[in-house]
Amino acid sequence: MAEVRAVYVMLADRPLQRDCQGRAACCHFRQTGKTPQLTRGEALVLAQGVRAAGRTKVAERPDGACPLLAPDQRCMAYNARPFGCRTHFCAAAGGPAARRDVLDLIRRLETVDESLGGDGPKPLSQALYEAMQPKSNPPRTKTKPRN
Repeated sequence: MAEVRAVYVMLADRPLQRDCQGRAACCHFRQTGKTPQLTRGEALVLAQGVRAAGRTKVAERPDGACPLLAPDQRCMAYNARPFGCRTHFCAAAGGPAARRDVLDLIRRLETVDESLGGDGPKPLSQALYEAMQPKSNPPRTKTKPRN
């Protein structure tokens, strides 16, 4: 997860033209027809942020909005938001960041995904649901007592 956070810091250090007004229009996935796609590493970072916000579950919303959009139209896990949200695919914020400006960071996220056994980006709700599942404990093996 440290590598994903490092990617987010590197993104923040880039001089990309963004003007997010916090309108949350981009968080209404059904209306925009755009849903952020998360790698396994991004989903784990987001799940940690969700838990830090005191939530243990996330559920699909009937209106098709992001499951982390609060009634006040603010993100419940803003500091842990995924790359797609950080690059503001929102038209009001300036549209998507040019792929050429972030391709190296996308590739780093893909490398992390691969190292975590991920199978590529997934829609935010699905990726977050999977990351929020409790880890299963591997079966313990019996050891021979030493003489």
